[in-house]
Amino acid sequence: MKLERLSEDWNELAEEDALWAVLAEPGKQGRRWNVKEFLATGENEVAGVLATADQLALPNPRERALDFGCGVGRLTRALSSRFGECVGVDISSEMVERARELNRDRPNTTFVVNVAPDLSRFDEASFDFVYSSKVLQHMPSGKLASEYVVEFVRVTKPGGLVVFQLWTHIPWRNRLQPRRRAYGLLRAVRFPQRILNRFGLTPMGRGISVPEATIRKVIEDSGARVIHTEPDGEWGLRYFAAKAAVSEL
Repeated sequence: MKLERLSEDWNELAEEDALWAVLAEPGKQGRRWNVKEFLATGENEVAGVLATADQLALPNPRERALDFGCGVGRLTRALSSRFGECVGVDISSEMVERARELNRDRPNTTFVVNVAPDLSRFDEASFDFVYSSKVLQHMPSGKLASEYVVEFVRVTKPGGLVVFQLWTHIPWRNRLQPRRRAYGLLRAVRFPQRILNRFGLTPMGRGISVPEATIRKVIEDSGARVIHTEPDGEWGLRYFAAKAAVSEL
């Protein structure tokens, strides 16, 4: 699947039910998310991640943060009360438009569309903190997910912190992913997303995994090091990677 197709899929999901597409909790499909409760989940997640970052004494300073795969800005908003400037980037223009609307009261947030296999629109060493949650597992391939990790490190300043989540494996019983295959076939013939939603067929139903050893090597080869990991669900890890400060180079 090309990124343009992925962008199209998420645009349709945003039009149909943006909050549920971002956080597909049981009972919330059909625009049943309460916005206040939805945003509170972002506050809780970011608070937990930064509590761990505090223990690691990173990043320092905390001036500028990037939220990769920002959706409607659930996590960008939470970061905005902890960093001077926050940038949310997403593959979906519809998601970005909704993020701008939802976060109009946060002047230190900016949202941009990026349908590219890299983050070349951002300068090297331009963020103190890069965060991504439940995004890389939806990439078309493990290779592309790894390439984005390289980009996370590139745009992070020396002394900064990269935190992201990714599946490390998919159990054999789940690898066939029949719903994923059905989704791909029906979308290939332009079956409307709103109808597929009724049968539980969405891009969220498919995923990729990358072994932990592979990710660790990608990070090290990019000039950073994994300083902490923690479980994320049954299949994944959340990685905390530090980019060496100038004095450590």
